[in-house]
Amino acid sequence: MTDHSDEYVSRLVDEPALRAYLADAVGPAEEFSVERHAEGHSNETLFVEWGGRDLVVRRPPPGETAETAHDVLREYRVMDALQDTDVPVPETVAACEDHDVIGSDFYVMERVRGDVLRDKEPQRFAEAEMREGVGNELVDTLAAIHDVGVEAVGLGEFGRPSGYTRRQVDRWRKQLSWAFEVTEAEREVPKLERVGAWLDDNVPDDHPGTLVHGDYKLDNVVYAPGTPPDLAAVLDWEMATLGDPRADLGWLLSYWRDAKDPEPVVEDLANRFVERDGYPTRRDLVDRYEAATGIEYTNDRFYRALAVYKLAALGEMFYRRHLEGNADDPMYPLMADRVPALAERATRIIDGDEPL
Repeated sequence: MTDHSDEYVSRLVDEPALRAYLADAVGPAEEFSVERHAEGHSNETLFVEWGGRDLVVRRPPPGETAETAHDVLREYRVMDALQDTDVPVPETVAACEDHDVIGSDFYVMERVRGDVLRDKEPQRFAEAEMREGVGNELVDTLAAIHDVGVEAVGLGEFGRPSGYTRRQVDRWRKQLSWAFEVTEAEREVPKLERVGAWLDDNVPDDHPGTLVHGDYKLDNVVYAPGTPPDLAAVLDWEMATLGDPRADLGWLLSYWRDAKDPEPVVEDLANRFVERDGYPTRRDLVDRYEAATGIEYTNDRFYRALAVYKLAALGEMFYRRHLEGNADDPMYPLMADRVPALAERATRIIDGDEPL
């Protein structure tokens, strides 16, 4: 770990204060260590060894963040509510609003062991039947999320489903504006203005209302060890709310690649291995989702363009944090070029040049 990384980690956690908190919340333990998980790009994840338990602490990044971004206590609330449902989530442990402990809100959960499929597929999944199972588990779990009885689990007031999709367009335009306050001095991204205007003109008139994850994709779930593929946990619930389930599906589809697709505009954000024989196509995923939920996936161009617009906004927010020195993520400075590339992709989608 570089000196800069050590300095950054010291901004994330006061280890003696965290140890005292865990002793009170969980019970005393002789073994204690903290390690930053560097794979995520939004909220910070810390792996904590606490006696014989493997815990995870989630907290927002340090420094100023856009309004409503990085709401870890919201993430905790939804996972805590889903403990006894068909949606697999980590076991929640505790949540803390006292900033005197580590300088921010945070929560603690049990660590789920298994594989996050980000850069490659596990060897045990490297055959057609297993690959199909990976995709089926992914879409079936999304259907389970959208089937949750929100009143029954205490999430009936978790959001306002009516008007969700319109608010999403407005929200991500505002997030972009926040990022542009700093980043426009480095370079501008005019195509995002065109995409935002198109989305504004093409918001669906109405939509179903369900629990939505907000960031549902292959590398935000954990597959348990062994075969056949078994999805053990859904992670990263910070943007969950009550809203339009088609937006969740569009987000998933914006990451999922078919063998016929052009080269990805951002290689690091593309799961290229799902192009291999056996993995479902995007059309297969849609068909299975519609059969499981009874929800018709209409207005595909809108939902996938919204997903890429949202991803571009997140990237621009990352870029601002990099420019302000509030991040230690090597991907963030790359957003100088990658956000314009995402804007180009969103333009292709709205023009019909990147079909489902």
